[in-house]
Amino acid sequence: MKVSIIMGSASDADKMEACIHILKDFGAEVTVRALSAHRAHKALEECVNECNENGTDVIITAAGMAAALPGVVASMTVLPVIGVPLKAVAFDGLDALMSIVQMPSGVPVATVAINGGKNAAYLALQIMGIKYPELSEKLKAFRKEQEDACLKTDQDIRERY
Repeated sequence: MKVSIIMGSASDADKMEACIHILKDFGAEVTVRALSAHRAHKALEECVNECNENGTDVIITAAGMAAALPGVVASMTVLPVIGVPLKAVAFDGLDALMSIVQMPSGVPVATVAINGGKNAAYLALQIMGIKYPELSEKLKAFRKEQEDACLKTDQDIRERY
């Protein structure tokens, strides 16, 4: 179970920290890189080629502003690519969101919410769960824990009011 996370810059690391921890907590092998599609395109291409050959199951990309990174990565692989639009200064992440979701037909990028690193991790885990049944079982147990917590909260609210 291998996931590669590629961020546009090191400044994106704090926004992707939870994503990395979730993947590792579920037992995924995670590699993390900071490679700009605009400033380091040759190194990015080498990184994606490694993913294509080393058994990587899913690539998660995180970028803000123009957010070309997810689309550029998707153009170099047929592996599932998940884009995480990151909130920057100018447009609160809407610029990145629009850039990532508006991919041309045939080169899709799955897209989560702005700063949605957690859901990128869970989506990657669900994708890998198709191939790794033990991961699917862990996800089912996690969902049951979420349900139980929700029902407990509901019971507490009903008792209070």
